[in-house]
Amino acid sequence: MPPLAYHALVGFIVLNVVIGMVTYVTLLERKFAARMQSRIGPYYVGPRGLLQPIADALKLMLKEDIVPARADRFIYNLAPIAFLLPCILIFATLPFAPGLGVADLNIGVLFFLAVSSLEIVGLFMGGWGSNNKYALLSAMRAVNQIISYDLPFVFAAFVPVLLAGSLQMSAIVEAQRGLWFVAYPVIGQLAFVLFLIATLAAENRVPFDILEAESELVAGFRVEYSGMKFALIQLGEYAHMIGTSFLGALLFLGGWLGPGADTPLVGALWFLLKAMLVFLVVTWVRWSFVRIRVDHILAVSWKLLLPATLVLLLLTGFLVAARGPHAG
Repeated sequence: MPPLAYHALVGFIVLNVVIGMVTYVTLLERKFAARMQSRIGPYYVGPRGLLQPIADALKLMLKEDIVPARADRFIYNLAPIAFLLPCILIFATLPFAPGLGVADLNIGVLFFLAVSSLEIVGLFMGGWGSNNKYALLSAMRAVNQIISYDLPFVFAAFVPVLLAGSLQMSAIVEAQRGLWFVAYPVIGQLAFVLFLIATLAAENRVPFDILEAESELVAGFRVEYSGMKFALIQLGEYAHMIGTSFLGALLFLGGWLGPGADTPLVGALWFLLKAMLVFLVVTWVRWSFVRIRVDHILAVSWKLLLPATLVLLLLTGFLVAARGPHAG
């Protein structure tokens, strides 16, 4: 098979797997949140509610597509696609197991971080194109917050990069064969905690979900969207969250490493389990705390997270220069 056709086939398979995964991760979060709050969660559709995501998808496909009369139709209609594409593209450089992935770039981490930040373009397009003051206010809040937390997120993610001495994701996993970076004395634990906090903010999760703040802005920048356009935005949000969970598992939890991980299928299963662990930790925080004020959100970033991650990155650099990269 020609290389181009092979990569296109692998990309098509990964895309469909990601869409299926996102669909059922929404059910996982709803069930998990229900258990935390002593509720049952979805259970009507299918055995134990397992067909609920399919029912939700069908419902959204059948709903009427409404465009506000005064909206900028071109920007309004393009925004869901512009928002979704970067959230899907981040999976292109994720190696799910040895030799299992679309493209294992030698700058894989840098590509992931660069592309994932592009979601902000589609987000602002949605708020601006809706010609709704609440949607625009939400988009402005989101831009402010995401820009503020992108630097701490990048600095925390670069700690494992320095320890491994490579931006290639498979090399970072291989460097953790002797010791996962989350267990690296002091530096690993601090970087992982800071990475999780920055992830909560970057994904607009409680206590950092000020772009929605239901009592103020209802559904935030997507308040004017309905039907499949709303579904595309939701798909992008959850895809981005899952992609970030995979990145956290790869950088800190050894990726696909585990018993029997030399087999691609077993390695991919280990990777999935670790990513879901990161996702559930973020979900647990989301359903356990209340949101904080926007000025406090920005203060946490600029006064706490940014200096902490920068100092941690510098300390890691000094350590690597003194001892050499982590050899596993």
